[in-house]
Amino acid sequence: MKIKFFTILALTAAIFLSACGKSDADLQKSAETAVKAKAPAATVTVKDGVAVLSGEVENDAAKAAAETAAKVEGVKSVTNNLTVKPAATPAPVADTAIKTELEDAFKKKGFNDISVEATQTEVTLRGSVPADKYTEAFQIATEIAKRKINNQLSKK
Repeated sequence: MKIKFFTILALTAAIFLSACGKSDADLQKSAETAVKAKAPAATVTVKDGVAVLSGEVENDAAKAAAETAAKVEGVKSVTNNLTVKPAATPAPVADTAIKTELEDAFKKKGFNDISVEATQTEVTLRGSVPADKYTEAFQIATEIAKRKINNQLSKK
């Protein structure tokens, strides 16, 4: 009789323990190990079997890979709060051809006090011009540059 009782007690305990599954701490450790391989800066927390990803990743592919990696055995669902780092804005590239062309055109018209900076997207004019020639200087820049003009010219 005692053997039957202990056998039933042992079976009940085994069923109970196997039904519980992994703890949140165990799931977090497993998920974090898998996620760190895909997104080293990501953090993982697990509560009630739900993994939450946070932090910053390089691109959308890393974000998706981290989410997939977090779906370890025992995790019910994944909330992906990872953010993608913004792309670096490329530095403006100088356009020396336009700069030279503008400087030559200004010199031909007698505008010797104008300095020019030119990139592929914008031309900046600095210096001073006679008030009655201000519009002419701006027109020259507009016709040659064919891009945004940052007009910082002052009138004499």
